[in-house]
Amino acid sequence: MCSELFRIPLTWGNVPIFGAGVLLLVWAVFSVLGLKSTARAVGWSTALKAHLPTIVIVAAAITFFVPKYFPDGVPIRGYGMMVLLGSIAGIWLSIRRAQQAGLPGEEIMGLAVWMFIAGVAGARIFYVVEYWDDRIRQADWLSTLKAALSFTEGGLVVYGAFIGAMIGFTLYMRRRGLPALAVCDMISAGMLVGLAFGRIGCLMNGCCYGGESDAPWAITFPRESGPEMVSPPYGEQASSGAFYGFHLKSSNDDAAPAIIDRVTSGSIAVTAGLKAGDQITKIDGNTLIGVAGAETLVYQAFAQGKPLAIVTSDNSTHELPAIEPPPRSRPVHPAQIYSTITAALLAWVLWSFYPFRRRDGEVTALMITLYPIARFFEESIRVDESPVFGTGLSISQNVSILLLLAAVAMWVWLLRKPAGNLAFPQTAVASR
Repeated sequence: MCSELFRIPLTWGNVPIFGAGVLLLVWAVFSVLGLKSTARAVGWSTALKAHLPTIVIVAAAITFFVPKYFPDGVPIRGYGMMVLLGSIAGIWLSIRRAQQAGLPGEEIMGLAVWMFIAGVAGARIFYVVEYWDDRIRQADWLSTLKAALSFTEGGLVVYGAFIGAMIGFTLYMRRRGLPALAVCDMISAGMLVGLAFGRIGCLMNGCCYGGESDAPWAITFPRESGPEMVSPPYGEQASSGAFYGFHLKSSNDDAAPAIIDRVTSGSIAVTAGLKAGDQITKIDGNTLIGVAGAETLVYQAFAQGKPLAIVTSDNSTHELPAIEPPPRSRPVHPAQIYSTITAALLAWVLWSFYPFRRRDGEVTALMITLYPIARFFEESIRVDESPVFGTGLSISQNVSILLLLAAVAMWVWLLRKPAGNLAFPQTAVASR
């Protein structure tokens, strides 16, 4: 696990890197060369329409945003690096498919920029909404804004990325007048390749983790994932009581009663007389309002190495001794690795199926059929999302069901269309 790889300073000696500095100059040169390359194929007017908004946005970020919000330098994190590598790999694969079909690779590059920006925005908005109370909202608006924008530390939800990317995709298709379903088929495998890399980033960051496991391949995470940063699995286990041998029932409602949903056999929690189903009313003399207060007090006692006195609803007091914080978390399922393998396999299936499609949109329909099924079962292993909407399912499981229903409707619509009418028939198998 390696959350932060290194930092890029704002200046190198007396030479400015960000702001009106070296990076802005490099971006300007790169943009001009890119515009010239695109203009040779489609003309200057079209090239400017396709790329000028992106050029301006990136230049503004380099000049104004970074110096203001990253005064200590820009942290290069493992998560962000893997997202970038995944994007490059997915774009390369999509360009290769487009060139096989006779579509200029520049079109995929232009589309990739739109989808990347919209996808990251959608993924972060989805995460901010989902975890607003738990991880985003801070004491003041500036800290809240910084927490909301710190996406390189993790916190990009796949379904939010998909929704945002599809919005960017739709806008670009309309601007360029391209066949949307045919192009979407071309890039489907690349999107899953990008996801496979992104999940490796999740592993490096410690997010999207699985539940505790005694499987031989279970993994542990260090106490800290970076300077003054507790790794997510370790922090969740510390606040839920896992190191003492009990586990508080998770809930999206912070005011929900603090209930112990399980205890570990032979643990100090069992020795202290705690059992599954106990409702906690006080911790260390503090009357509890809800599960959030219980998690805070349990974590404080654990981190400070103090004894823990728990009073349950039957007025019984349970004394748990102070424990030395271990250097690593308890073993958990490597859910990120499961997701990486799944995404890579699905990418291979989509890439292999593409030549055999008989209608534009079939590869896309296959993607939104297989991925929601896989994601639904992956969520049963993960423990970082609580049930929502009274369904007993996580928000991603609910979205998976909706997306699968959309896939069924798409298949019904596609199969009613005549076969063989493809926008790019040269990459299809003539007969089956």
